[in-house]
Amino acid sequence: IFSIPGAKEVMLAFFCYCALEQTCILWGSSYFVLQNGLDEETAASLAALFMLGLTFGRFLNGFLTYKMNDTNLIRLGQGIIGLGVLTMLLPLGEQTAMIGLSLMGLGCAPIYPCIIHSTPEHFGEENSQALIGVQMASAYAGVCLMPPLFGLIAEHISVSLFPVYIFLILLLMIVMHEQLLKKAAK
Repeated sequence: IFSIPGAKEVMLAFFCYCALEQTCILWGSSYFVLQNGLDEETAASLAALFMLGLTFGRFLNGFLTYKMNDTNLIRLGQGIIGLGVLTMLLPLGEQTAMIGLSLMGLGCAPIYPCIIHSTPEHFGEENSQALIGVQMASAYAGVCLMPPLFGLIAEHISVSLFPVYIFLILLLMIVMHEQLLKKAAK
């Protein structure tokens, strides 16, 4: 599997996506408490906006698939996540950070289903089942490794690095997805 052109890239892109999503889910409310000084109940409610953005985005994505292909939907999602991160970095308080987290959820919506859906197109029907299996393994590795890593960063450096951490994961995901597209086109 690892010798198939683009396999490593799709695995890393999927690792990054799942790491990003799970880090937002697990650390969003803590960011609001520790960075913005909100009480835990309010912060948990605001962090739920990530899930609302994700849910609404998945609903919307179903309709967008009639107008856009997987690659463009993934790029759109990545752009919206980037906009969310930039919004969170603005020093305009918790309402702006709340909008940023919602945008990140909205941006996450098309990525997971579109990566899976595009696997046969990128790697052929004969390889797609095996590749989806390793994509799932990469996803679980991202979920298990990256949120705890941010926990160490938050504890030993600062929770204020949450948007920067998300941005770095997003950047690696974008690079890997674009590399995948170059290798799959050959």
